[in-house]
Amino acid sequence: MKKRDLLIAIIVVLLDQITKYVVFAYDRLNIEVIKDFFYIGQVKNTGAAWGVFSGNMLLFYIVTVVALYFIVDLYRKSYDRPFYLRASLMLILGGTIGNFIDRLVFSYVRDFFDFYIFGYDFPLFNIADAALVCGVILVIFYVIKNPHEELI
Repeated sequence: MKKRDLLIAIIVVLLDQITKYVVFAYDRLNIEVIKDFFYIGQVKNTGAAWGVFSGNMLLFYIVTVVALYFIVDLYRKSYDRPFYLRASLMLILGGTIGNFIDRLVFSYVRDFFDFYIFGYDFPLFNIADAALVCGVILVIFYVIKNPHEELI
């Protein structure tokens, strides 16, 4: 792995774990950042997005290990591709590792960003989740921009 690329994943994991540590150092934290829009809260999520498959830790361990293998394999195959593709894979890798650490240590993922969008209370998420989503969106853009190029 290129050092610059790996640094992206490391930064994501560190930011994710540090912010989770700070937010969850308090009991029942609920901070209003922007009234009726953005809050800092606390949720211990035993499932995936929106709490799907809640409590199935073994499933998450298996899926995460398989996902990590495929992310690293895809990165190795994209070594000579543009930086933004490699960076997007490192965002995905860092996000996956950040949430995997939570699952291994706590048996749940710590989520804290709480947004109300047009009155809808969006499910809480964390830095790892945001990195995963951004990484996936960038990979999708890469695939759309390069339709004749095989990614896998």
